[in-house]
Amino acid sequence: MHVNARLLELYPDDEERFDIVLMTNNHAQVGVRLINSINHYGLTIERFCMTGGKSPIDYLKAYLTNLYLSADSEKVQEAIEAGIASATMFSANKDVAYSDTQLRVAFDGDAVLFSDESEQIVKEQGLDRFFEHEQLNENKPLAQGPLKGFLEDLGKLQKKFYAKNERLDCPIRTYLVTARSAASSGARVLKTLRSWGLEIDEALFLAGAPKGPILVKIRPHIFFDDQMFHIEGAQKLGTIAAHVPYGVAQKYHKSA
Repeated sequence: MHVNARLLELYPDDEERFDIVLMTNNHAQVGVRLINSINHYGLTIERFCMTGGKSPIDYLKAYLTNLYLSADSEKVQEAIEAGIASATMFSANKDVAYSDTQLRVAFDGDAVLFSDESEQIVKEQGLDRFFEHEQLNENKPLAQGPLKGFLEDLGKLQKKFYAKNERLDCPIRTYLVTARSAASSGARVLKTLRSWGLEIDEALFLAGAPKGPILVKIRPHIFFDDQMFHIEGAQKLGTIAAHVPYGVAQKYHKSA
């Protein structure tokens, strides 16, 4: 809402802003209660879609959805399989103060922004083979993952602020928080982003260290990852996390 207010100030005739749609499988009879709740919390949500128990997928496509968030993992999986950027939300276990003036979004790399090509090698052939593979393919861009388009959308909004000399006061900031090592496998990630014409404000290569403590310092409003142990680690330390059910890690998670 804050980003939209800033965009409206700078571009009063431009409608390219965040557009939030409330999707629910409830029946229309609960609409009044939803409206009262939205007004109570002072939220600007004008679009509702109450499906009465039907799958939301066709509606998500009709709305040209850039990102679908839900606490229902089955619906999220269905959306991912339909090619819609989606994630299952998990609330934080601690109360943390978030910025009211800057939207901060943190992404994992493999199987989130990028495909799971490299993660498959880690799981099936080990780390040494992974490092070798990444160095051999350093100049070959990774294929896109399910949330690449959402990062791209955030970048388009950021550029609107840059065009008005607001780079230092931009109300959107993006982060890459990856378990990759900078020296042995980081170059391919950065070169991939460059080949896509995308900027990321901060890139943190943790070389296998836990992500939770770094996320405490960043205080993102949402953190996307494909592996549940990273989601759980973020949750414990107060980060709102969203699980992206995509890629080879899901097979290993289910078997575990």
